[in-house]
This record gives sequence, C-alpha cells and structure tokens, in this order.
Amino acid sequence: MDSGRHVFSVDLLERYAAKGRGVITCMAAGNDVIVLGTSKGWIIRHDFGVGDSSDLDLSAGKTGEQPIHRVFVDPGGSHCIATVLSSGGAETYYTHAKWSKPRLLSRLKGLVVNAVAWNRQQITEASTREVILGTDNGQLYEIAVDEKDKKEKYMKLLFELTELPEAFMGLQMETASVGNATRYYVMAITPTRLYSFTGIGSLDTVFASYSDRAVRFMELPGEIPNSELHFFIKQRRAEHFAWLSGAGIYHGDLNFGAQHSSADGDENFVENKALLDYSKLGEGSEAVKPRSLAVSDFHFLLLIGDKVKVVNRISEQIMGDLQFDHASESVSRGIIGLCSDATAGLFYAYDQNSIFQVSVHDEGRDMWRVYLDMNEYAAALAHCRDPFQRDQVYLVQGETAFSAKDFFRAASFFAKINYILSFEEITLKFISVGEQDALRTFLLRKLDNLAKDDKCQITMISTWATELYLDKINRLLLEDDTASRNQNVEYQSGIKEFRAFLSDCKDVLDDATTMRLLESYGRVDELVYFASLKEHYEIVVHHYIQQGEAKKALEVLQKPGVPIDLQYKFAPDLIMLDAYETVESWMVTNNLNPRRLIPAMMRYSSEPHAKNETHEVIKYLEFCVHRLLNEDPGVHNLLLSLYAKQEDDSALLRFLQCKFGKGQPNGPEFFYDPKYALRLCLKEKRMRACVHIYSMMSMHEEAVALALKVDTELAMAEADKVEDDEDLRKKLWLMVAKHVIEQEKGAKRENIRKAIAFLKETDGLLKIEDILPFFPDFALIDDFKEAICSSLEDYNKQIEQLKQEMNDATHGADNIRNDISALAQRYAVIDRDEECGVCRRKILTVGGTRQVARGYTSVGPMAPFYVFPCGHAFHAECLIAHVTGCSNQAQAEFVLDLQKQLSLLGGESTNHPNGSVIEAPIGSMIHADKIRSQLDDAVASECPFCGDLMIREISLPFIQPEEEQQVTSWEIKPYNLGSQRSLSISI
Repeated sequence: MDSGRHVFSVDLLERYAAKGRGVITCMAAGNDVIVLGTSKGWIIRHDFGVGDSSDLDLSAGKTGEQPIHRVFVDPGGSHCIATVLSSGGAETYYTHAKWSKPRLLSRLKGLVVNAVAWNRQQITEASTREVILGTDNGQLYEIAVDEKDKKEKYMKLLFELTELPEAFMGLQMETASVGNATRYYVMAITPTRLYSFTGIGSLDTVFASYSDRAVRFMELPGEIPNSELHFFIKQRRAEHFAWLSGAGIYHGDLNFGAQHSSADGDENFVENKALLDYSKLGEGSEAVKPRSLAVSDFHFLLLIGDKVKVVNRISEQIMGDLQFDHASESVSRGIIGLCSDATAGLFYAYDQNSIFQVSVHDEGRDMWRVYLDMNEYAAALAHCRDPFQRDQVYLVQGETAFSAKDFFRAASFFAKINYILSFEEITLKFISVGEQDALRTFLLRKLDNLAKDDKCQITMISTWATELYLDKINRLLLEDDTASRNQNVEYQSGIKEFRAFLSDCKDVLDDATTMRLLESYGRVDELVYFASLKEHYEIVVHHYIQQGEAKKALEVLQKPGVPIDLQYKFAPDLIMLDAYETVESWMVTNNLNPRRLIPAMMRYSSEPHAKNETHEVIKYLEFCVHRLLNEDPGVHNLLLSLYAKQEDDSALLRFLQCKFGKGQPNGPEFFYDPKYALRLCLKEKRMRACVHIYSMMSMHEEAVALALKVDTELAMAEADKVEDDEDLRKKLWLMVAKHVIEQEKGAKRENIRKAIAFLKETDGLLKIEDILPFFPDFALIDDFKEAICSSLEDYNKQIEQLKQEMNDATHGADNIRNDISALAQRYAVIDRDEECGVCRRKILTVGGTRQVARGYTSVGPMAPFYVFPCGHAFHAECLIAHVTGCSNQAQAEFVLDLQKQLSLLGGESTNHPNGSVIEAPIGSMIHADKIRSQLDDAVASECPFCGDLMIREISLPFIQPEEEQQVTSWEIKPYNLGSQRSLSISI
C-alpha cells in the first residue's frame, strides 16, 4: 500500500491561488501553465515556467454570482476557453496568453460548454487550428482562432445527438497522416455513452459522413456525478484512455495506425478494453464512485470523497492514498478536483484555495512484478530493468511448467536463468524426475544463451549433451528392434538431430573426447561424420577403405581442404581396391606429384592382370607423360618398364621413338635412363627396342650387329642412319654385306647375283672390290665378270670426267688472263670542262690551283683524280675526304692510315741540288703500289654517288649531331612586347 506514495509525491504549489477572487471552481493545465476559474467570474493564469501570473474578469459589468463553469487550456498553454454561468445564461470566452481582454464567442451564448478537444499535432501559439467544443445540449461545434485576428475565424456545427440527447461531458481528438491527407479520430462521452468518430479529410467532412451511417458508441448506464474522458499522452501521441462512467472506469489502449476490418468499422481503434468495477475501490460492500479522474502511464488517480487514491491500471489494485496539506478553511471540503499537464508530465489536485502538484517517479519500475503476479509473462519481461528481474520471471515460468509436467517447456525457461538459480540445481531437478530428454533440451538451450567467452562451460555442456544424445539413440535401439533396420521414424529423427548438433557444435567440442564417446557407443557412422566436420580426413578415408567404398574415400580426398599427403598415403590401398576410380581421381587432381605415387603403381603392377584388361597404371602414366608433359625420369622409367613387360612391343617402340623434350631449347630428347632401358629390354628380350636404344646412344656398330640377329632390313635401316661419317657408314654396310653373303645358302651363281643386287641398294657406297674378300677363295672370276666390267666402266667414266674438268679449268684461266690484259688497256674520255663531284672545280686543273694529293704522282700540271664508269669524276683528295666523312670511324681511320703511309713513302724521293729528282729504291716503290692499290679499293671500289654509300645515307638524319649549334641559331624566338617602343610619326 505504500508503493503508491513512493511513486507519486505531493507538493503544495500555491496556497492562495485564487488571490481573493473567490474560491476555485475549476482548473486546467498545459506546458507548466495553470488556469483557474473562480466563483466570482475570474480566470487566473499562473505561468510557472516564467514565474508570472495574471487574471481576467469575465463578469465585468454584470451583477450577481457568476462562477466559472469550465476552463480549458491547450497543451502549449497559450489558448484558453472558459464558460461563465450567470443569471442571464451561459457565456463562453476565448482568450490568448498575450491578450489583456477576452473574446466572447457569441454563437455559443446560452450554451454550456462542457468539453474541448484540441488538435495537439497541429496547434501553434499563433493559431488554434481546428478545435471541437461539446455542449450540454448534445452538440459539437468546430472553431478556429488566430491570435493576430483577435477573433474567431469560423464556427460551425459539426454534429448533434438526436437519438438520445445528452450533454457532452468529455472530448478528445487525435490525428494521423495518411499519405497527403489527415485522418481524424474523435472520442466523445455523455453520462452514459462513449462515441467514436473517424474519417479522412476535414472535420466537417468526417462528421458529415455520419449523416447516412450509424454512429459507433459504447453504452454503460449508471449515474455518475461527473463523467470524464482522459487520454494519456506520451511524446505528443495518445497511448490509452479512461472514461469515468457510471458503471465503472472503462479503459483501454489506443492504436491509431492499425488497419481495422470492415466488420468492426474504422471507429474501432480501441484495443485491450477493460472495465474497472467501482466495487474494487470501496472498503466495504458499497461501491463508491469517484468525483474526478487523472490517468498516468500505469495508474489512475481517483478523487473518491475527499481522498485521492492511486489505483494500478493493470492489476486494478489500490496502491495507496495521497496526503495533502490543506489550509484550515479548506479542510471541510478537501480536494475538489484533479487535472493533468500532458506536456510537463505532471498532475494537479486543488481545493477551494490551494493547488497541489502530484509528481510521478518512475512508476514503471515495479510493473514487471505486477504483470508477473497476473501471469502475463511477456509483458513482465518487457518491463524488466535488469537480469535479476528477468531471472525471476523465467523462474516462475519454469516452475509453473515443471509443476504441470511440461518438462521441455520448463527446460527452455530454466536455461535462460543466469543468477538466481545455479546450473547444478536445475540439472538435478530433471535428473531427480528421470527426464533425460528434458535435461538434454535444457543443455541445448543453455548453450544458446551462453556468451562466446564461456568456452570452458560451453565445451563441458556440449560434451554432456553429446553423451545424452548417444544414450537416447541407444535406448531407442534397445526399445525397438526395427530401429536397427532404419525403419523407426523416431530413431531416424534422433540420428538426424544428433548430426545437426555435431555440425553446430563442432568448433566447441573437444576432438579426442568426442571421438572416444562415439567410439565407446559404437557409433561408427557418426564418428566418421564428426571426423569429416573436424576435417580429420585421415579417419574418414580409412573408414571408407575398411568398408570397401573406394569411391567415397576418393570423394573425400577430392575436397579442397584435404592435405595432398593423404593422396599419397592411401594411394596403395585405393588402387588395389578400385584401380579405375583411383586413376580417374588422380587424373582430375591438381598439384599431384606422380613420382610419389610410384610405390602404389608398382604394387598394382606386380599383381597379375587379365590379358585384355586395361592397365590403369599405364593409362595414368601415359596421361602424365603426354598430357601433363611430366619430365620426371622415374615416371618415364616406370612406364618404359611396363611397356617392356607387355607381349606386344609396338607401344614400347612408339614410346622410345617419341622425343618428349623436343619443344625445349637445349633440352634432352628423352627423360628416361637409356642404360636402364637397355638393360631392361635385353632382359625382356625386346631386341628391336635394344637396336633403337643402341642407335639413340650412337652405338651404331652394336645396333647393326644386334639388328642382323633380328632382321636384315632393320640392320640396313640402321646402317643408313649414319650420314656425317662416311667411313663408319661404309663399315656398317660392309657388316651387313658380310652377313648377307654368309647367310646365303643357295647356288653359287645365285649368291653372286644377290650380292650384286645388294651392291645396288647401297647407292654406290660399296663396290665389287669391297665385297670380294667376303667370297670364298675358290670362287671363279667368271662369276663376277659382269660386276667387274661394270666397275671398270665406272672408273673409266670417272677418269674421262676428270679430264673434262681439267680442260675446262685451263680454258677458264686463259679467259681470265685475257680479261686482265684488256682491263689494263681500258681508258675514259674526260671533257676539259668536267667538274669534280665534290668541290665542283674542274678535274683537269692546270697550274698550282690544286695541291697534289699525298701519295699520288701528279701527271704534268694536273692533280690526280678518279673517273668511274657511271661518268662521275672526283679529285683524289676530294674523294678521300668525302668517303672518310661518310664512313664509320674504323673505315675512316683505315683510309687515313693508308694515306699517311703513302705520304711517308712518297717523301723518300729527294730533289738533287741541280734540280733533278732522285728516285726511291725499287722495293719502296713496290710497297707504295701495294698500299695505293689498297687505298683505291677502300675509296674507289664504287662511285660514292651511285653505290651503297649513297643508299646508306638515306637512313641518316638531315641534321648531324655536330650541327646542333647551327640549328639552334635558326630558331624563331618570341618577340618581347615589353621592349617594343612606340614611335610617333608626324604627317
């Protein structure tokens, strides 16, 4: 009973609030603004937000008692409507917080306004927007006032009760946006009915729609001194309502955004309706009806007699009475009314002189317990503030389900408890009643609720749950023999559930412990399943091999995360179990090293196989060699050995003839060991293969000798392979010839004819005289007469051919000597005006106009020059300079060196004092002619304007690197406008 006083506290706000203007008759509040109505027609406004107060006299100029009947304030505390009762009838006034004079609403003269509904979503300080007024004659009016106009914008009748005319005692309005339109929800009460109106558009449109349809209402007959309607407002939105009716307090939740069915109509926006009977409020059997009501989030404040009682709205229990400190003159009547300030979240109570403030302090803190006592567990959990409160709710739920023997449901609730009941106590509950399945459910739910950091506890609980699963499966096997034949649905469901559990908990279960458990219960399939989940692929593959399921084992090995080493480890067992599937798996596996599979392949090859059976190892090795281009000698040697053991040696010969390394630069033609191959082929008596290997190893004599034991044609082919060594080739053919002659067993003349035919096959390499030693000494010469004559004729032809070649050479030499003599007499005619192709001076320069070139002897007064067949002529000095300038550095240096040597040799001839010239020695002159000949070859082998030198100059740039400075001087630079001078020209 004391909790109500702890939640609600009472403070005296104003002792003499009426200021001597009579006694308080009514009161309204909004936004920390309180407006009082007095018995003498005054309204007194207290603004506690700014600490100011003002009063207005609504009875000015009138005589008699004119009390204020009702006063209404909007949620913002700016707009006020008041009704004054006088002998001349009722008058209703509107006033604004900024006005000093009230405005009389003349259309309402004579009508008593009992209720006002404000548009909380749209009202502003400057405008009331649409306001609904309810009168005592059952009419509803709409009014709107703008503060700046100092008068109402309009006033119109919206609705009138015709069926049962009663006074409207309370009004509330709420709006909601529907697209671009506004939906209005209006709730109005009379002493016996609660009416609901709703619609989209304006208020006029909404109420006009009820002209052709019935108004929805709720009727609760009974007498009440003062019927009231209140909305609880939270964040400017109504959440629930309460109607103080004659039958009780009718209350419920409001849902203005819900989609209602057409059967209920749009007016049904009330949910969770309830009626609080007044009999629960009295101490005796007689029901006491409240005189006033205020609604909070979870409580009702009820004015019963002269006391204010706090009643829990949910449990309908009285929480206590509020105590007020009345003035001595107000004690007789006590509290006369209640009101609320939705904006400030405060409640007020008032007597004839004083105002009391009722404050709310965390009224929802104990609501979880209220809901829990009512067995409304979901609501209780929603109102819990901490884990301990939630644990108490779960505990009650679990105990209730446990008492009802609903053990699985109880396990779910107990699993959510973290503090007030220990894990051991809960598990002992289920063990004591023998509920293993419920215990398992508890453990599973506990796992779901544990934090990831509780790794140790998670592992222990998971292991216990694993054992409980195994125990259940074994019990099902014992209870029903058909379960072992996979016909029991519950057994199959248990297996499926257990595997799902293993999959979910694979990361928290201890590998070794779990596998020991599975093994101890004989669950081999589940052991393999868990091993695959934990990626212990070795156990899985081993199991499948033991079961003879090679294909499943290979599928496991094909998984991306399986180590490649397992392929090598299980290869011997798998290939013996199913060679075809194993080899097919190897062929599609990437990064497999065939060398490490050799032990498995050798084991398979050592077993006997049917004659027509496909040798799977040979198939795989051929795949490695031909498709994967494997170069491992071990792989090639193994394949060769398997070929050698086959009856048909065609595959072996094809393999030996393949040049596997031919695509590699400087690579070997084969990768197997030829010595090993030779030993193996000799052992297996594969003679043709041995011949090929001997030949490949350049052991041609051995190859031919062995081939002669097999096939003469093979020996002849081997002998014919030698091409670069004529002597060896002849020797090999002589070996073949000797064998052929010695093997012939026919008549003597027949042997000679075959030997002569063999000579023709050698393409002239062997002569009759080469094979004569192989015939017996007693063979008659007559038998070789034709062959010897043919050989002598060949020799004669060769002698005649050599004579003809010698005559041709002599004739050619004579021709060359004649050409040389003709060249010595060749000359060219030069015009006297002919110019040098370089310096453009005349070739036939007379006098000292041109210096004689170094190393050259001048012809009379003329400088030495060159004339080419094309007609171009050059001074010797000019030609040398031009050629050295256009040649590379090495060639230019060579020409200059020759020219220097000629100059030195030319200086050896001296002038005698009498003017005669003393010639140099004959040896020096011969050497100078030789150097001059070299110089001529270097500079005058072709015309520089018509030969290769001119062609090469096409690719050279027009501007040489040494000419860059000259090119720079031709650059066009921008003109500096700043240095430009303006000249004035006078005309």
